[in-house]
Amino acid sequence: MEMKKKSRIMIAGREDEFYYLEGPKSRWREFVFTLKVVREFITAFRRLHFVGPCITVFGSARFSADHIYYKLSEEIGKSLTDIGFAVMTGGGPGIMEGANKGAFERKGISVGAEILLPHEQKPNPFLHATAKFQYFFVRKFLLFKYSYGFIVLPGGFGTMDELFEALTLIQTKKIKDFPVVVMGTEFYRPLIALLEHMSKEQTIDKSDLDLVLFTDSIPEAMEHIQKHSIERFKLKKKSKALSYLGESSFSTEQ
Repeated sequence: MEMKKKSRIMIAGREDEFYYLEGPKSRWREFVFTLKVVREFITAFRRLHFVGPCITVFGSARFSADHIYYKLSEEIGKSLTDIGFAVMTGGGPGIMEGANKGAFERKGISVGAEILLPHEQKPNPFLHATAKFQYFFVRKFLLFKYSYGFIVLPGGFGTMDELFEALTLIQTKKIKDFPVVVMGTEFYRPLIALLEHMSKEQTIDKSDLDLVLFTDSIPEAMEHIQKHSIERFKLKKKSKALSYLGESSFSTEQ
């Protein structure tokens, strides 16, 4: 009984989410849940407001530092820094760590949006700033909010969710048609075939295939981002921190 109680304490946040997803609750419980969500949004806004224009890199948390895709993500992080972007990831290990590490070691801005999970996810040591989230949908919103484009490397369910979320938001005009680059063409060969099949069956338009670039070339990826993000939408100036609100400008010296 005691062990079960401890287990419930350890995953209190998860139990709160499970409880909410079971169905309608009392008005008070719904209100309290809403306040928790709003608190996550506001905390993240204050933490990430001054990071500047970002490119978000998605990919698996399961690749070790000696894996080819981890090394690829490092080079991507460096290259994004070179063309003036902050690098944003989910803040965890694997490809996320590689991209953050590349930006961090290149003296660029490296930020993370960390989801609190009972396994697998832990913050990597190459972050100048990180925001922590209990709720996936809040975290996903923040990953898209500050991004002028997306780079997707090999990954699992989460990576697929993020890729198709980006494509859906762009396709339905909920966000601007920022560039989406998928790297690791051999890994994604079945996905390429699936997208072509979807176009053939008319479940997506043929023009929707142009929303994503598949490539293994970092120079081609950077050129695509420069053309479809920097040149097309221009980089917004960073917001000015207001000291009377307790805000401070972002610095890579943190």
